[in-house]
Amino acid sequence: MKQYKLSIVAAVYNLEKYLPRCLDALVNQTLKDIEILCVDDGSTDSAPQIIDEYAKKYPNKVKAYHKPNGGEFTTRNYGLERATGEYVTFVDTDDYVEPTWAEKLYNAAKENNADLAVCGFERIDLDTGKVVSKNMTNFGNSVKTINNKDDFMLFINPAPWNKIYKLEKVKDLRFLNFRGFNDMIFLTSSYAKIEKVAFVPDVLYHYFLRYDSQIHSVNEQDVNNFKKYLLELKGFYIKENKYEEMKNILDLMAFIHLGTSVMYRASYDKSINMKNMMKETILYLDENFATWRKSPYLKLGYSIKRGVKHIGLWGISKLYKMHMPMVYITLYRFMVDKLKIDIKF
Repeated sequence: MKQYKLSIVAAVYNLEKYLPRCLDALVNQTLKDIEILCVDDGSTDSAPQIIDEYAKKYPNKVKAYHKPNGGEFTTRNYGLERATGEYVTFVDTDDYVEPTWAEKLYNAAKENNADLAVCGFERIDLDTGKVVSKNMTNFGNSVKTINNKDDFMLFINPAPWNKIYKLEKVKDLRFLNFRGFNDMIFLTSSYAKIEKVAFVPDVLYHYFLRYDSQIHSVNEQDVNNFKKYLLELKGFYIKENKYEEMKNILDLMAFIHLGTSVMYRASYDKSINMKNMMKETILYLDENFATWRKSPYLKLGYSIKRGVKHIGLWGISKLYKMHMPMVYITLYRFMVDKLKIDIKF
């Protein structure tokens, strides 16, 4: 059986309006040895017929699968289990990619013997078409090694669609059954398996912000689920004999994602008592990811050398340590809601 260079798992659920744009971009990739696994998750519009048409038109490239609705995590896992490429990636079908997206990522991975390649992307407001931000362009054409001497892993966006993974490294991993943060768990789990990461600074992926998307809302159950799966992630590192080596990274990652991102999103749920949740979160971090308080990556001198975002992260950690996390939430919401400045760590 021929092995493709890249397997592309396209998660399909409705969105018939945007699906052809996404698929046209995929079938016209400059990297030719690819397979596109379109997995329909029980769509109720014309999306199933659309992917069947593409599979018929491009029989050597597009494969159409249909399954009962089970959520995005089941769709990605379904595709991952059937991928046959040397590398594997995932796309959301309301987004689209540049024609050289696959080729540039694949070449970067191959030329550097990397297990993961990451490219730049832009975030676009779906309603206005305005580019909100460009991300993951700051690493340049660099290659980095996964170890405890550098905190670069903390600043790689968790989404799977601007990345390609060496399939043999992640074929046993799965996206988990909870909303909002399983991308982060999948990526962080992969760090226990991979050795080298190659970066492509070009903006090759166009991600559309839909404000009805589930990632923009977090409730108390979501927070509790995330805490549960962070503990499972820690257990996975212990099982892989990687925790002692990587605990400074993993513990700080728990602080960044739970303490900054998740708490910020949860603050929009008016049913949540944020002061109590903040206290519980600090206690949880201290009990389970204790090195975040004395992290070598959260010293002021280190942060100054790393730039503005790192200094901001240092500042947030200081507010937490002073038991003033609500000051961070208030400032962050003011920047996002009033000044329209959307900062991503």
